[in-house]
This record gives sequence, C-alpha cells and structure tokens, in this order.
Amino acid sequence: MADKRQRSRVQGAWAGPSNTPASSFQASRRSSETVAGAHWLPDDPSTADRRFVFQNPTEVQRKIPEERIIDKEGFYEISNSPTGVSRLHLKPGFVEPTEADWMFEQLNMEIPWQQKSNIREGRSYQEPRLTAWYGDLPYTYSRSAMKANPHWHPLLTMLKDHIEEVTGYTFNSLLCNLYRNGKDSIDWHSDNEPSLGRNPVIASLSFGETRNFEMRKKPPPEEKGDHTYSERIRIPLNHGCLLVMEGETQKDWQHRVPKEYHDRNPRINLTFRTIYPETRRN
Repeated sequence: MADKRQRSRVQGAWAGPSNTPASSFQASRRSSETVAGAHWLPDDPSTADRRFVFQNPTEVQRKIPEERIIDKEGFYEISNSPTGVSRLHLKPGFVEPTEADWMFEQLNMEIPWQQKSNIREGRSYQEPRLTAWYGDLPYTYSRSAMKANPHWHPLLTMLKDHIEEVTGYTFNSLLCNLYRNGKDSIDWHSDNEPSLGRNPVIASLSFGETRNFEMRKKPPPEEKGDHTYSERIRIPLNHGCLLVMEGETQKDWQHRVPKEYHDRNPRINLTFRTIYPETRRN
C-alpha cells in the first residue's frame, strides 16, 4: 500500500500544475471545432445541445455557351482579343436569285473540278468535296499544293470585280469548292497559311443548296485544345449569299462545313483571298 501511494505521488509530480487559463482553453477548443466544410453551430448558453452541420465546399460551375445564330444582314464583331477584333460581314441576296441560278449552272458545268489529295498523320486521303484553284501563285494547305491557274473564267472575274467594289478589298486568288451532296464537307480549320499573310480577308460567296457554316473560338492555352467551353456560331449560307471574314478571325477562330446525313443538293462556294509571294508575307 505504501508503494502504491508513492507511485501516485510521483505520477502527480510529473503531470505538474496547469498553466493554461480556462478562457484560453475554451478559445482553443472553439477554434479547433471549425474544419474544412464543417462547423459547430454558435454556442447557446441556455442549452448544452450542439449539432454538427456539414457544408459542401463551393464549386465553380462552368456552363457551355449557347450557340449563336447569325442569319441577318449586317456587320458583326464576334470577339475582341488583345491582338485585335474579329469581324464578319454577312450579306444575304448579294446575287439576285434568278442570276444566282444561272451562275450556279455555268460554274457547275465549266469549272475544271478535281478531287484534291491531302496528307494527315503520314497518310494520304482525298478531300470529301471537289475543288479548283485560280491565281498566279500555287496554294499549299494540308501539306499538298494546288497548281497556279492564271486563266480565270470570265464569270469568276466579274464576280471578283463586284465583290471588290462592294467590300473595298482586293483579291488575287480564288479557291472554288463543290459540295456534291450532304456527305461532302470540310473539317475544322483556319485559313491562316503563311502565304495568306497577316490577318487575311476571306470573301465567301455561295450558290445552290443552303449549308451550315459553323465557327468556334480557339481555346486559351490553359484549356490544352479542349473546345468544350468555346464560343460557337452557326451561319446558314444560302443561294447568292456573301460572307466576309476579316480582322483576327483566322487567328482566333476555326470554321467548318459539317456533313449532313440527309438529302442535300449540290452547293458551290467561292472563297476569294490574296496570296503573297514569300518576299512579302510578313
């Protein structure tokens, strides 16, 4: 029994007196009661009841932007980046319907349409549409070149002159596209080849079947190529319609004509542009 009392006194000596005031202990306890996502309800002196409440951490909700449809005549500023403004000019009915009918037939029969081969991931494939190139210089995209054809069809020259008069821009080259049906298409791309210079202006004139022309804004570097939250625009390009893309559009946006898996009549699209020799590209 004496030994037990001795051990008890020694253990009490080790513990030593408490130097922590009651108020400090209470404050320390209260601070430890708050943890990430949870807390104690405020003390109520009249009751000893306490309830534990869990709160989910706040999450940032990102919404996919709604697609914007542009189908009325006018000028549209679609984005404004540190480098400049991206603009569109849409002019439905640029060519009157009766004249557009006649022009479509002439171009469909008399343009020397061909199916171009491109290279992707080391393999050759044929474009799902027919094309023709007019200009004094060759045009290279998708790692294959189109030979220069300086002999413009008279109707193409007339249309180029009219577009230059209305827009105030000048062009020296033309890429013609024939979409034979709904399965013909062109995938996402920008017309930003070095031969087009900085801030190229593209004037696109359509004949025949209405097809959707889709655009999406290029994502910032931190998105690592993910277009999930990119701004999107859809423009139905109909018979005789003119669309002009200018400013930073080719730098900040991509565009395409998607496949449509139902009956579609042929469509011809003329894209006027300016090609520069290597000595003048910068």
